[in-house]
Amino acid sequence: MFLYVLLPQLVLCNSSVLQPPGSPSGMFASVSNMSVDWAGYGYAALVASGGVFGYVKTGSVPSIAAGLLFGGLAGFGAYQVSNDPNNIWVSLATSGAMTGLMGSRFYKSRKFMPAGLMAGASLLMVGKLGLTLLQKPHES
Repeated sequence: MFLYVLLPQLVLCNSSVLQPPGSPSGMFASVSNMSVDWAGYGYAALVASGGVFGYVKTGSVPSIAAGLLFGGLAGFGAYQVSNDPNNIWVSLATSGAMTGLMGSRFYKSRKFMPAGLMAGASLLMVGKLGLTLLQKPHES
């Protein structure tokens, strides 16, 4: 369902020409050329698919619940960054929480899959968003 909601936004809103009000995609006419946060959407897909994979492999309901919750939050954060590159707070909070949770699981288990992979990917997202935060022009 997550893909069905965001895919039209990605495809239709990334054009540089606005659609006329009577067009079939007229509900997207107010959005012009936006840069898409592909790394954020990829991270969201990785988190959500990790939760689904954990459920399929072990039958863990908390795994699928946490994966879909954090994947949805990461996707929402990527959508916000795509609309406004300065609005990184949901993405930063989600990836920061995932870094802490999966980092502690990796520290305890010393197993790369899945905790180490998710901790590493989350840490990369925190780094990417931190660089975005540092490169923003400061308003006085």
